[in-house]
Amino acid sequence: MRPTGVSCGGGEIHTESKDVSSQGVYFLMETSLKSGSGVEIMITLPSEITRGEPVRVRCEARVQRSENIAGGRVGIAAKIERYRFLPGKRRKAS
Repeated sequence: MRPTGVSCGGGEIHTESKDVSSQGVYFLMETSLKSGSGVEIMITLPSEITRGEPVRVRCEARVQRSENIAGGRVGIAAKIERYRFLPGKRRKAS
């Protein structure tokens, strides 16, 4: 996950996703993000979902809410505004 318009030291923040749908994602972080903040989220859909090779998806999303949860972590709900499937490794034809 990479916040856009939010200072994060210029890099990626690895998070733990709890719920993903075609319209949004809920993930856990150590710090809160302001409601309305833009984020770029990279999701890898595992082969159990794709029934083939894992698929990477880049999403542009907007934070809808942040909530404090147990263990000092923050739950973030973000609405996906746009997404794009990223090309995977191509196999040579046999």
